[in-house]
Amino acid sequence: MNLALPALVPALPALGAAATLAVGRRSPGLARPLAIVPVAVSAVLALVVAIQLGTGQVLDAATRLTPTGGPEISLAIHLDGYSSLISVLVGLVATCVQVYSTAYLKDDPRYPSYAALVSLFTAAMFLVVYSGDLIVLLVGWEVMGICSYFLIGHHWETEDARSASLKAFLVTKLGDVPFLFGIFLLGADAGSFRIEDVLRAAGDGRLGHPTLIALLLLAGVAGKSAQFPLHTWLPDAMAGPTPVSALIHAATMVAAGIYLVARLLPVFLLSGAALVVLAVMAAVTMIGSALCALAQDDLKRVLAYSTVGQLGYMAGALASGDREASVFHLVSHGAFKALLFLAAGVVIHAAHTNSISAMSRIPGLRKRVPDAYWTMAIALVALIGLPPFSGFFSKEAVLTAAEHAANGEALTNGLGPASSVPQAAGWIVLISAGLTALLTAAYAARLFLVAFHSPASAAVPAAAAPGVSAGVSGVADHEPDAPYSPEPDEADPAVAEPPAMRWPLWVLAVPTMGFGIAGLRSDWLPALLDGGSLKPSAVTAVTGTGLAVVGVLLAYGAWRSATARVTDGLPAPAEHGRVPEQAGAPAAEVIVADPGRALLGPLFGPARHGFGVDRLYSALFVRPVEAAARLVRFLDREVVETYVRGSGAGADLLGRVVRLAQTGNAQTYLSALLAGVVLLAVLVAV
Repeated sequence: MNLALPALVPALPALGAAATLAVGRRSPGLARPLAIVPVAVSAVLALVVAIQLGTGQVLDAATRLTPTGGPEISLAIHLDGYSSLISVLVGLVATCVQVYSTAYLKDDPRYPSYAALVSLFTAAMFLVVYSGDLIVLLVGWEVMGICSYFLIGHHWETEDARSASLKAFLVTKLGDVPFLFGIFLLGADAGSFRIEDVLRAAGDGRLGHPTLIALLLLAGVAGKSAQFPLHTWLPDAMAGPTPVSALIHAATMVAAGIYLVARLLPVFLLSGAALVVLAVMAAVTMIGSALCALAQDDLKRVLAYSTVGQLGYMAGALASGDREASVFHLVSHGAFKALLFLAAGVVIHAAHTNSISAMSRIPGLRKRVPDAYWTMAIALVALIGLPPFSGFFSKEAVLTAAEHAANGEALTNGLGPASSVPQAAGWIVLISAGLTALLTAAYAARLFLVAFHSPASAAVPAAAAPGVSAGVSGVADHEPDAPYSPEPDEADPAVAEPPAMRWPLWVLAVPTMGFGIAGLRSDWLPALLDGGSLKPSAVTAVTGTGLAVVGVLLAYGAWRSATARVTDGLPAPAEHGRVPEQAGAPAAEVIVADPGRALLGPLFGPARHGFGVDRLYSALFVRPVEAAARLVRFLDREVVETYVRGSGAGADLLGRVVRLAQTGNAQTYLSALLAGVVLLAVLVAV
C-alpha cells in the first residue's frame, strides 16, 4: 500500500480547515465546498485504505520525529482492522454532518469558523485512529478537546453555551492530567511510545506498573468518553449546535477513549484490579445515565444521557476482555446515534423547541417531518436493541462477552489468558447491562410516544391541572429549573427542511439497519478484527431481547395510563397548532402525560437533575476553589498591595522630607554645614 493514502486521510480535513479559515469570510460561497469536499474525499480514502488493507493484515510504518534522551517520539502509522473500521465510520459521519450543517447553519454568520473547526476536529480523530505512537495520538486527543470547546460554545452569546463549553473543557482536562502521566509511565516501562512496542512489552511481562498505568489511563478515558465520575460535561454540551452533537457524541471524541482502551487492552489485561474498576465505572454509568434519560424533557439531553449509557456498554465489554464486542457496538452506536441527533435537529427545526412536552401538543408533528419521524423510529429501535437492526447484534455481543467473563471464559481472542479477567467484572457488567437494556427500551419508547403520539387532549395548560399548586413559574409539577439546553433557532417552522438536512438521515439509516449482520459470519467483521465470534448466545439473546420488550411495554402501559388519567379530568389544550416559544424550559408551560414519572416515582426528580452529581461537585470542588480564589484575591489586594503601596508611599514621604532641605540658598547650606561640624566636634569631645 502507498503510505500517501493513509497520510492524506487526516491531512485533507486539516488543510480544508486552514483553507476555510483563510477564505471563508472573504468568499462565503467557498466555505461550504471547502468544508465538504476535503472531508468527503478523506472518507473515500479511508474506505479505499480499509479495502486495500483487507482482513487480518497490519501495516506499521514510522519515522523518528525527535530524540528525547529516553523513549523516542515517532511519526508512526498503525493500520489494522480496528483503525480501518473506525476511520470509515468517522469519515461517513463527518461527511453527513458537514452536508447537514450547510442547511442547518445556513444563515449563521460564523459558519466558516464552525466548518473549519469541524474539519479540524475530524482530522484530529483520524490522527488518533491511525497513530502508531502514543505522543502523536495525544496530539490528536488534545486537538479534539480544544475543538470541542469552541464548537460547544459556538453560540457564545448565550450563557448556556459559554458555561457548557468551559465545563466540557475543564472536566476533560481533569482526566487528561493523569492520562498524560499514564502515557509517560507506560513509555518509560516499555522503553518506547510506539504502540506496537508497548503491546510487545505487555505480552512479555516487561511492564513494571501495569495497575497504576491502567488506572491513570482510565482517568483520561473517563473524561473523554464521559464515564462516571467525569460524565457530567456531556449533557450540558447539548447547548452546542445539533450537528456538533452528532459528531462529538457519536463517532469521534467520546469514542476516542473506548478506542484507546481497545488498542491497549493487553496492558489492561495485566491488571485484574483495573478491569474491576472499569467494570464498576461502566455499571454505574450505564444504570445512572439510563435513569436520567428517562426523566429528561429536553430531547437532546435524552440522547446525551443515552450516549453516556451506550459508552458504558462499550466500556463494559472491554472490562469483560472482549474488544471485538466493544468496537462492534462503538461502530453500530456511532451510526444510529448520529442518525438520532441529526433527526432530532430536523424535529427541533420544525417544532421550534427542544422540549418533548412542548412537542407533544403540536398536532401532526410527525406528518410535518416524515423523514425524521421514520429514521428516528429506525434509530430508536436500534438503540433499544431489537432484531434485525444493528443495535441488537452489537448489544448482544456485549452481553455475550459479559456472560463468558462471568463464567471464567472471557473472550480475550488471544490477547491474554481468559483467567486474566476477574469473574466479578463479568457479573457486574452482565447484571448492569441487562438492567440498562430494560431502561433503555423504556426511555426510547417514552421519547417516541410523548413527542410524536400524544393525543391532543393529553397535553393541557398547566393552570388547568387539578391538584397542582403553582410555584414560581406557575407550575409545581414541572420543575421550573428542569435542565434545558436550547439553541438559538431562527428557522421558520412553516418552511420544510431542505434536502441537505434530509438525505444524510437516510444515508445513516442504511448502516443502522444493516451493519449488524456483518458480525454473523466469521469471515466478515470478525475476520477484520481479532477473529473471534460476534454471534450472540441463545441465553443472552433471549434475555436481552425480553428485557427490551418488557421495557417498551412498561413505557407504553405507563404512557397509556398517564394519558387516560390526564385526558379524563382536564380540558383541551391551547389553541390548535400553536408552536411553543423557545424561551425557557417549556415544562413551565404545559403538563403532559409523561410515563417517566410513573416509572421512576420518587426517583424522577433526582434523575432529572442527574442525581445531584453536579451539585455535589459544586459543593466539594467548585465552591472551595472559588472561596480559595476569593481569599487569594483578598490577600493580594488588601495585604500584598498594601505593603507595595506602603513602600511607595514611604519613599514618596522621604523624598518630600529631603526636598525641604533643598532650598537653593547658599547661606542655608553653609549654616547647616557649620551646625553639622559643631555637632560632630561636640560628639567627639564627649
